[in-house]
Amino acid sequence: PAQNAYITVSGQLKDAKTGEKISYATITVPNTSIGTVSNSDGEFTLKVNSSLNAEYFEVSHLSYATTKFKISEAVGKEKTFYLELEPIKLNEISVVPGDARGIVEMALRNIRKNYSQTPNMMTGFYRESIRQRRTYLSISEAVVDIYKAPYLSLQDDQVKIYKGRKGTNVKKADTLMVQLQGGPNVSMLLDIVKNTDLSIALDNLDNYQFEFGSMVNIDDKLNYVINFSPNIIREDPLYFGKLYISQDSKSITRAEFSLDLSDENKASLVFVKKKPMGLLFLPTSTSYMVTYKEQNGKYYLNYVRVDLKFRCDWKRRLFKNNYTVISEIAITDRREDNIVKFANQEIFKTNMVFAQKVQDLTDVDFWGENNIIEPESSIESAIKKLSKSMKK
Repeated sequence: PAQNAYITVSGQLKDAKTGEKISYATITVPNTSIGTVSNSDGEFTLKVNSSLNAEYFEVSHLSYATTKFKISEAVGKEKTFYLELEPIKLNEISVVPGDARGIVEMALRNIRKNYSQTPNMMTGFYRESIRQRRTYLSISEAVVDIYKAPYLSLQDDQVKIYKGRKGTNVKKADTLMVQLQGGPNVSMLLDIVKNTDLSIALDNLDNYQFEFGSMVNIDDKLNYVINFSPNIIREDPLYFGKLYISQDSKSITRAEFSLDLSDENKASLVFVKKKPMGLLFLPTSTSYMVTYKEQNGKYYLNYVRVDLKFRCDWKRRLFKNNYTVISEIAITDRREDNIVKFANQEIFKTNMVFAQKVQDLTDVDFWGENNIIEPESSIESAIKKLSKSMKK
């Protein structure tokens, strides 16, 4: 493709008052489905097809005023873009209700109205990394196609790897080979609105206690923040977290949650189906985030991030290691016309290991024109170190 087929905007997002970086903000081109997400350092790169003649890109984030920036003034040298905190302005008729659970019930009843009831074809950028202490063992990433089934339907979402690449530092890996099963399929299952039963078990609200937290602005709209915590003891552990629910449409716009780790053995079974004899596997920290983006009156999945930390101890051996597994997917494009499911042999299945399945790619033009999540600085250096492996 011609090098001028797209326009690239790169930069870093910061708080206008404190100068702090703004992580995981949504960057979009208004009136299109093109977008990306800033990384943990607030950095982003947005690529826009020149034929769109787009004038602005838009940045939105929790509690900040949604801000437009001129593309023509942002092209070229990397810039810093500042966002202003948006004060909470309650309307005179705005009353915070006393029943937090009632708001969650209303949000679940409104799924049919607030989320797409037709299939969508989405393009996403998926990356997962595995780290042993501070050393990266594996980094894999891909542009994926996603058949996003209608909400409230019994159809499952489908994922197909379009183009991928990987690097693996085998020399640094110890005798335990850490592998993350499910890859981007796990991200799709964490769509808590579609999978109320499979994700955090919102299919039965008796599982949780709900309490009101604060109110925040998301995309210039007031959102209730509703805290939830386990209300019962089950065979499998529940979660602690927050639901962000739009005041006007009663849509779930964001969720942040972590697994209840109070029973370590029970929590470990969530992640480990099969392990070597004598291995003690203990999750030490879990963090999940799911965000949705409104377009033309409907909310669509926007970004999913999983951050898992766990410890592996070999009994009767002086052998102990800490691992961090991070996966994230950003939806970078979407369409609703001529949607066809994937052939069975194309589908990435839940029992597959993404790092094994993804294929090396050296097509510079391909990666050059696709929106991806900018690597964090530490991952950037790791990618350079692993580049020899990626070329083999």
